[in-house]
Amino acid sequence: MERILVIGANGQIGSELVDALAAQHGASNVIAADISPTSLYAAQHYEVVDVLDVDRLAQVTEQYQITQVYQLAALLSATGEKAPLKAWTLNMDGLLNILELARIRGEAGKPLKVFWPSSIAAFGPNTQAINTPQYAVMDPNTIYGISKLAGERLCEYYFQKYGVDVRSIRYPGIISYKSPPGGGTTDYAIAIFHSALKGEVYSCFLEAQTSLPMIYMPDAIRATVSLMDAPAEKIKIRSSYNVSGMSFNPQELTSEITKSLPNFQVHYAPDSRQAIAASWPQSLADETARDDWGWQAEVNLASMVVDMLKNVRV
Repeated sequence: MERILVIGANGQIGSELVDALAAQHGASNVIAADISPTSLYAAQHYEVVDVLDVDRLAQVTEQYQITQVYQLAALLSATGEKAPLKAWTLNMDGLLNILELARIRGEAGKPLKVFWPSSIAAFGPNTQAINTPQYAVMDPNTIYGISKLAGERLCEYYFQKYGVDVRSIRYPGIISYKSPPGGGTTDYAIAIFHSALKGEVYSCFLEAQTSLPMIYMPDAIRATVSLMDAPAEKIKIRSSYNVSGMSFNPQELTSEITKSLPNFQVHYAPDSRQAIAASWPQSLADETARDDWGWQAEVNLASMVVDMLKNVRV
C-alpha cells in the first residue's frame, strides 16, 4: 500500500493531483501538505509543512510512513525574477531536502519514491526551438530555469550515486480552470478565459505570435501519475522527461475562443515576460516518454478551449 505525501498541495498542480491520487489510492493514504495553515481538502489528512524545514519533513514522513513524495513547492518564472534569491533557496534547497530524506530513508530500508517537476524553463535561447528534443542545449536565463536545470542534474546524481527512485517531467505551460493564474509566463492562457467570459478586452503580456508548448491539466495529471506508476526498469531518464500536450500562440488561442465568443477582443501589451517566453521552446518532441512509459496526450487546443469555456468560474 502506498502512502503519499504531496508538498505544495494547495498550488495549481497539487490541488488537482491530490484528488487524483486519493481516487487511486484512497483518501486516507494521501497526505496533503503546504506551508499555508489553510487546507483545501475535506477528506485528506492535511499537514502544515515548510519544505525548507528538514526536521518537519522527517517527522511527517515517519509519522505517516510515507512511500512516495511529490515535491511541488516552488516559485515560478515571473515571480522568481522579482525575488531571485528567494526563488533559488526554495526551489533548490526544497529539492535537496527531499532527495536527502529519500537517501537517508533508503539506507534505512524505507525506500522513498520522489516526483519533482522540471519545466520548459530549463531550456534557453540557444535551444532548438521547434520540436525540442529530449537531449538539447540547455542555457536558461531566468533564476527559475537555472534552478530547474540544476535540479535535473541533482535528480540524476541522486539516482546514480544513491539509487534514489526519483522521476520528473519537464512540464509545458499548464492550463486549468480550477486554479487562478499563479505567476508563470504561460499563465496568459488561463487569464485570457477569465476576461473572455467577463466580456472584457484581454491585455496580453506576450506578443500575438509567441508560440509555446502547453498541456491541459487532465493530461498533466495523467502524465504525472502514469510516470510514477511505471515500473522502475522502464524509467530510462532520471533527469526529466519532455512531455508535450499542444503548442499554440496567443493569436491562435484567441481565434479558437472567438468561435464561441465572437465579440471577444485581445490587446497586446508585451512586458518583461515576453523575453522569458522568447527564450523557451515553441514545441517539444516527447518520443522518449512515449517509448519508455507509454505517454500520449489526449487533449488538443479545440477540445481544451471548449472545456475551459464551460468550466471557468468568473
